[in-house]
Amino acid sequence: MPSLDAWLSEAESLIAATRRADFGPAMDRAIAATARALAAGRPLLVCGNGGSAADAQHIVTELVGRFLRERRALRAICLSNDAATITAWSNDKGFDTAFARQVEAHAEPGGVLLALSTSGNSPSVVNALEAARARGMATIGLTGKGGGRMAPLCDHLFAVPSASTPAIQQVHLCLYHCFCAGVEAAIADGTV
Repeated sequence: MPSLDAWLSEAESLIAATRRADFGPAMDRAIAATARALAAGRPLLVCGNGGSAADAQHIVTELVGRFLRERRALRAICLSNDAATITAWSNDKGFDTAFARQVEAHAEPGGVLLALSTSGNSPSVVNALEAARARGMATIGLTGKGGGRMAPLCDHLFAVPSASTPAIQQVHLCLYHCFCAGVEAAIADGTV
């Protein structure tokens, strides 16, 4: 079992490697695209499986509720939340298209899909990205090393340089908190 010190050292090293990857300009573009969409009344759809589903919920909670600032509620929808729709569709048609079907229902040209998968290869997430692109939505991906099958489907890709699922998820938290703060500030300040 690793010690807490070893665990934190590994996290610190990966955060430093992510900093060296220089995601700053991509983050600025992803924030701007999302803030423009939300300011225009377009949706932000968010999806992921397992721990990434929990992260998707977290992102939506910060934007519908509040993160750091008082402002209006934002139109963010977590596609992982609707158990009845997911299980009905998965039972009848298969889980691989459960998010894509919801994208079909909620997508609007000019909206944004934010997709999370530590491997970048989750079929349900890849299919959601394909559905979003087909409907004129911008796409943001949070993945692990290399980006997997998600990479060519993302307008804004954040591929954390690791293959360790828990380590990637720790950095995803940093990335999406920065994203939420930036989107919230742009909306609250009216700089969109």
